[in-house]
Amino acid sequence: MSHSVCVISTRAPYSGQAAREALDTALVSASYDIETSLLLMGDGVYQLLEGQDSGQIPRKNISAMLQVLPLYGIETIHVDHASLEERGITPEALQEGVTMLAEGELPQFIQQHSRVFNF
Repeated sequence: MSHSVCVISTRAPYSGQAAREALDTALVSASYDIETSLLLMGDGVYQLLEGQDSGQIPRKNISAMLQVLPLYGIETIHVDHASLEERGITPEALQEGVTMLAEGELPQFIQQHSRVFNF
């Protein structure tokens, strides 16, 4: 197994610092040319909803941060399909560049990485 990182983000975009820390971790990892995957699960799927505006709170816009991922070599954001269904979110409501993972695919996807960071 080559050296690779999976960053799992399970928190809503502005409920604290965890979502931003997950993105920062993915960006730093990728900036060192480490193969990096971002997986959104649980409330983390809310990060992909269109129309986010963090202007009323003192936080960086998560949506804007997600859009720079391809510049760092992270071309695809992986999403737990069951998390979307549990929250009544349709794939059409999400930003582009997302790959759905069925529940049965999650263990294999995570295990293919040499390091996993869970936020």
